[in-house]
Amino acid sequence: MSDPTIKGITPSDVQYDGSSLRIGIVHARWNKVVIDALLQGTIDKLKELGVKENNIVVQSVPGSFELPLACSRMIAGSHVQEAASIPDLLGGLTFGSSTPNAQRSGTPAPPGAAPASKAPFDAVIAIGVLIKGATMHFEYICDSVSHALMKLQMDTGTPVIFGVLTALTEDQALERAGIGRGENKGHNHGEDWAAAAVEMSSHVRRWNQGKFT
Repeated sequence: MSDPTIKGITPSDVQYDGSSLRIGIVHARWNKVVIDALLQGTIDKLKELGVKENNIVVQSVPGSFELPLACSRMIAGSHVQEAASIPDLLGGLTFGSSTPNAQRSGTPAPPGAAPASKAPFDAVIAIGVLIKGATMHFEYICDSVSHALMKLQMDTGTPVIFGVLTALTEDQALERAGIGRGENKGHNHGEDWAAAAVEMSSHVRRWNQGKFT
Protein backbone atom coordinates (compact mmCIF):
# COMPACT_ATOMS: atom_id res chain seq x y z
CA MET A 1 0.00 0.00 0.00
CA SER A 2 1.35 3.42 -0.91
CA ASP A 3 2.04 6.01 1.75
CA PRO A 4 -1.16 8.10 2.11
CA THR A 5 0.64 11.11 3.53
CA ILE A 6 1.62 14.21 1.55
CA LYS A 7 5.04 14.50 3.21
CA GLY A 8 8.27 14.65 1.27
CA ILE A 9 9.97 16.75 -1.37
CA THR A 10 8.93 16.75 -5.01
CA PRO A 11 11.91 15.66 -7.14
CA SER A 12 13.36 18.43 -9.28
CA ASP A 13 12.79 18.33 -13.03
CA VAL A 14 16.39 19.51 -13.48
CA GLN A 15 19.36 17.14 -13.47
CA TYR A 16 21.98 19.00 -11.43
CA ASP A 17 25.64 18.22 -12.13
CA GLY A 18 27.86 18.17 -9.07
CA SER A 19 31.11 17.46 -10.90
CA SER A 20 32.52 20.96 -10.38
CA LEU A 21 31.34 21.35 -6.78
CA ARG A 22 33.22 21.17 -3.50
CA ILE A 23 31.05 20.06 -0.60
CA GLY A 24 31.87 20.05 3.12
CA ILE A 25 30.23 17.72 5.63
CA VAL A 26 30.40 18.11 9.41
CA HIS A 27 28.88 15.36 11.52
CA ALA A 28 28.36 14.93 15.23
CA ARG A 29 29.31 11.65 16.94
CA TRP A 30 26.37 11.30 19.32
CA ASN A 31 24.07 8.39 18.34
CA LYS A 32 26.78 6.82 16.20
CA VAL A 33 24.72 4.05 14.57
CA VAL A 34 22.33 6.58 13.06
CA ILE A 35 25.08 9.09 12.23
CA ASP A 36 27.10 6.46 10.35
CA ALA A 37 24.14 5.50 8.17
CA LEU A 38 23.22 9.13 7.43
CA LEU A 39 26.82 10.04 6.61
CA GLN A 40 27.23 7.11 4.23
CA GLY A 41 23.90 7.89 2.54
CA THR A 42 24.96 11.51 2.08
CA ILE A 43 28.33 10.63 0.57
CA ASP A 44 26.91 7.96 -1.73
CA LYS A 45 24.29 10.37 -3.08
CA LEU A 46 26.83 13.16 -3.60
CA LYS A 47 28.95 10.81 -5.68
CA GLU A 48 25.88 9.67 -7.61
CA LEU A 49 25.21 13.32 -8.46
CA GLY A 50 28.73 13.71 -9.81
CA VAL A 51 30.61 15.26 -6.88
CA LYS A 52 34.18 13.97 -6.98
CA GLU A 53 35.37 12.02 -3.94
CA ASN A 54 38.37 14.28 -3.41
CA ASN A 55 36.04 17.31 -3.37
CA ILE A 56 34.00 15.91 -0.48
CA VAL A 57 35.53 17.01 2.82
CA VAL A 58 34.30 15.34 6.01
CA GLN A 59 35.02 16.50 9.54
CA SER A 60 33.57 15.36 12.88
CA VAL A 61 32.74 17.11 16.13
CA PRO A 62 31.53 15.77 19.50
CA GLY A 63 27.85 16.73 19.29
CA SER A 64 25.21 18.72 17.45
CA PHE A 65 25.81 21.82 19.58
CA GLU A 66 29.27 22.10 18.02
CA LEU A 67 28.00 21.93 14.42
CA PRO A 68 27.44 25.67 13.80
CA LEU A 69 30.96 26.67 14.86
CA ALA A 70 32.48 23.81 12.86
CA CYS A 71 30.53 24.76 9.73
CA SER A 72 31.53 28.40 10.17
CA ARG A 73 35.23 27.57 10.49
CA MET A 74 35.10 25.16 7.55
CA ILE A 75 33.61 27.84 5.31
CA ALA A 76 36.20 30.37 6.47
CA GLY A 77 39.02 27.85 6.18
CA SER A 78 38.12 27.02 2.60
CA HIS A 79 38.50 30.70 1.70
CA VAL A 80 41.91 30.75 3.38
CA GLN A 81 42.84 27.67 1.43
CA GLU A 82 41.79 29.27 -1.84
CA ALA A 83 43.81 32.42 -1.14
CA ALA A 84 46.95 30.74 0.11
CA SER A 85 46.73 27.33 -1.62
CA ILE A 86 47.67 25.65 1.64
CA PRO A 87 47.89 21.88 1.04
CA ASP A 88 46.20 19.42 3.40
CA LEU A 89 44.40 22.09 5.45
CA LEU A 90 41.22 20.31 4.47
CA GLY A 91 42.08 17.31 2.36
CA GLY A 92 39.75 14.88 0.62
CA LEU A 93 37.52 12.54 2.60
CA THR A 94 38.71 12.89 6.20
CA PHE A 95 37.19 10.38 8.53
CA GLY A 96 37.70 9.64 12.18
CA SER A 97 37.84 6.07 13.42
CA SER A 98 34.08 6.09 14.01
CA THR A 99 33.24 6.36 10.31
CA PRO A 100 32.40 3.19 8.35
CA ASN A 101 34.25 2.00 5.26
CA ALA A 102 36.87 4.73 5.10
CA GLN A 103 40.12 5.84 6.67
CA ARG A 104 41.60 8.78 4.80
CA SER A 105 43.15 12.11 5.65
CA GLY A 106 44.66 14.22 2.92
CA THR A 107 45.54 11.13 0.88
CA PRO A 108 47.19 12.02 -2.44
CA ALA A 109 44.97 11.48 -5.47
CA PRO A 110 45.79 8.48 -7.67
CA PRO A 111 48.06 9.15 -10.66
CA GLY A 112 46.10 10.84 -13.42
CA ALA A 113 43.24 11.88 -11.13
CA ALA A 114 42.20 15.51 -10.92
CA PRO A 115 43.65 17.22 -7.83
CA ALA A 116 41.34 18.16 -4.98
CA SER A 117 39.80 21.58 -5.38
CA LYS A 118 41.03 24.45 -3.20
CA ALA A 119 37.95 26.54 -4.01
CA PRO A 120 35.62 27.69 -1.22
CA PHE A 121 32.91 25.22 -0.34
CA ASP A 122 29.83 25.48 -2.50
CA ALA A 123 27.76 24.08 0.38
CA VAL A 124 28.24 22.55 3.81
CA ILE A 125 26.03 19.79 5.20
CA ALA A 126 25.60 19.63 8.99
CA ILE A 127 24.65 16.15 10.22
CA GLY A 128 23.51 15.46 13.75
CA VAL A 129 21.03 13.28 15.60
CA LEU A 130 19.09 14.57 18.59
CA ILE A 131 16.74 12.21 20.42
CA LYS A 132 14.42 13.54 23.11
CA GLY A 133 15.23 12.50 26.64
CA ALA A 134 13.81 13.21 30.09
CA THR A 135 15.09 16.79 30.40
CA MET A 136 14.84 20.06 28.44
CA HIS A 137 18.31 19.47 26.92
CA PHE A 138 16.74 18.31 23.64
CA GLU A 139 14.68 21.48 23.18
CA TYR A 140 17.55 23.83 23.97
CA ILE A 141 19.96 22.14 21.56
CA CYS A 142 17.40 21.87 18.74
CA ASP A 143 16.48 25.53 18.99
CA SER A 144 20.04 26.83 19.31
CA VAL A 145 21.51 24.75 16.49
CA SER A 146 18.64 25.45 14.10
CA HIS A 147 18.91 29.21 14.52
CA ALA A 148 22.71 29.22 14.38
CA LEU A 149 22.89 27.22 11.15
CA MET A 150 20.28 29.42 9.49
CA LYS A 151 22.12 32.58 10.55
CA LEU A 152 25.39 31.14 9.26
CA GLN A 153 24.12 30.58 5.75
CA MET A 154 22.50 34.01 5.67
CA ASP A 155 25.70 35.69 6.89
CA THR A 156 28.08 33.81 4.57
CA GLY A 157 25.93 33.27 1.49
CA THR A 158 27.05 29.63 1.51
CA PRO A 159 24.23 27.07 1.65
CA VAL A 160 24.25 25.20 4.95
CA ILE A 161 22.07 22.12 4.68
CA PHE A 162 20.18 21.24 7.86
CA GLY A 163 20.91 17.55 8.33
CA VAL A 164 20.04 17.43 12.01
CA LEU A 165 17.43 14.87 12.94
CA THR A 166 15.24 15.97 15.84
CA ALA A 167 13.55 12.71 16.79
CA LEU A 168 11.22 12.00 19.67
CA THR A 169 12.19 8.32 19.82
CA GLU A 170 15.08 6.07 18.80
CA ASP A 171 12.84 4.33 16.28
CA GLN A 172 12.08 7.64 14.55
CA ALA A 173 15.79 8.32 14.19
CA LEU A 174 16.56 4.82 12.88
CA GLU A 175 13.80 5.00 10.27
CA ARG A 176 15.02 8.37 9.03
CA ALA A 177 18.44 6.84 8.50
CA GLY A 178 17.00 3.91 6.55
CA ILE A 179 17.84 1.37 9.25
CA GLY A 180 14.54 0.98 11.08
CA ARG A 181 13.99 -2.00 13.35
CA GLY A 182 10.70 -3.01 11.77
CA GLU A 183 9.78 -4.38 8.36
CA ASN A 184 9.78 -0.84 6.98
CA LYS A 185 13.40 0.28 7.27
CA GLY A 186 12.50 3.85 6.32
CA HIS A 187 14.31 6.29 4.06
CA ASN A 188 17.86 7.56 4.50
CA HIS A 189 17.51 11.34 4.69
CA GLY A 190 21.19 11.76 3.98
CA GLU A 191 20.28 11.26 0.32
CA ASP A 192 17.93 14.24 0.48
CA TRP A 193 20.55 16.44 2.14
CA ALA A 194 23.09 15.58 -0.54
CA ALA A 195 20.61 16.40 -3.30
CA ALA A 196 19.75 19.68 -1.60
CA ALA A 197 23.43 20.60 -1.34
CA VAL A 198 24.03 20.04 -5.05
CA GLU A 199 20.86 21.88 -6.07
CA MET A 200 21.44 24.87 -3.79
CA SER A 201 25.10 25.09 -4.83
CA SER A 202 24.02 25.22 -8.45
CA HIS A 203 21.37 27.85 -7.72
CA VAL A 204 23.73 30.09 -5.74
CA ARG A 205 26.42 29.96 -8.42
CA ARG A 206 23.84 31.03 -11.00
CA TRP A 207 22.27 33.72 -8.82
CA ASN A 208 25.68 35.17 -7.95
CA GLN A 209 26.18 35.75 -11.69
CA GLY A 210 22.81 37.49 -11.96
CA LYS A 211 21.26 34.58 -13.86
CA PHE A 212 17.76 33.45 -13.07
CA THR A 213 17.00 31.18 -16.01
